[in-house]
Amino acid sequence: MFIPAERLILLNKEMYRDNDFVYEAIASLEDTIGIPIAIESDRETYDVVLQINNETFYCIAKKNAKNANYGTIKSALKDINHSKNNIVIADYLTKKTAKELQQNSINYLDTSGNAFIKTDNFFVSIEGKKTKINKKTNQTRAFQEAGLKLLLLLISNPETLQFSYRELAEKTGIALGSVSNIFKELEENHYLLKTKNKRVLKNQDEIIERWVIAYNELLKPRSFRKKMRALGNEFNVNNIITNSDVKLYFGGEPAGQLLTGHLKPQDYIIYSNEETSRVAKELKLVPDETGSIELYNKFWTDNLHLKNEYTAPPLVVYADLLGTGNNRNIETAKIILENGL
Repeated sequence: MFIPAERLILLNKEMYRDNDFVYEAIASLEDTIGIPIAIESDRETYDVVLQINNETFYCIAKKNAKNANYGTIKSALKDINHSKNNIVIADYLTKKTAKELQQNSINYLDTSGNAFIKTDNFFVSIEGKKTKINKKTNQTRAFQEAGLKLLLLLISNPETLQFSYRELAEKTGIALGSVSNIFKELEENHYLLKTKNKRVLKNQDEIIERWVIAYNELLKPRSFRKKMRALGNEFNVNNIITNSDVKLYFGGEPAGQLLTGHLKPQDYIIYSNEETSRVAKELKLVPDETGSIELYNKFWTDNLHLKNEYTAPPLVVYADLLGTGNNRNIETAKIILENGL
């Protein structure tokens, strides 16, 4: 059953309270192009199904997309049927992300009516419409630095979800009060279910998506130390693992290679709390602002159980790879996600 867009906006207030922005985006597009848009009210795999100009479009909604890049959006499309006409509907997209979606032939629409929708028989391109950004997006405790560290532990080592607040504070190195506040917030935002005997993380796909965005925007830049290059332009991950005494963990592309075997690294991320001078000496590196090797502080504690002793936690590697926006890295990130974080 298809319902005109203007009627469905009213119905939506009760039906899909969390996706109001979807219907605002559709109504804005309808006003701009002057063509009636019908929306299917029954949803299964897709958030909404549209009829525009006698063509059917299958849409997924991207809430909290203010800081999402092409990589995180492309990853979310992994389960949809690409033989159909698809549209990503977001509350907000940066110009850079919108351009990358266009270049990769991904249709999109945002709440202001900016759009790129192209099929064999239909084409719409709208740019320059300004969107009011919700400055509170991703500003909650759970997706600030302490919350990101706690969620990393909970997702990487699920058994810790049942630990006491004090144990979790000790294992993450964050304040006891912060643990309590973050759990309270997760419960209020329907990410955590507390029963008499256990805690359960809900909507984990959404948690992971928001974690990746907040990590790349906030925690990763704070952890950055220096860009470097290898002397003689030689940098061999396996040789380092075999011969180096320095304590380090690979992220990004080299970690993707170690975890999946499906990637040949071109850029390198290293996490370590060793002195920069020691890392440079052991690995034969020199500072270089254009270098392909990035050194970051390790921000998780040794209490977090790693799947591979030479790589960062898979969730961190997944976020590193998606953050590049590179298609080959996104494919490797999907494999890591499918293998379990």
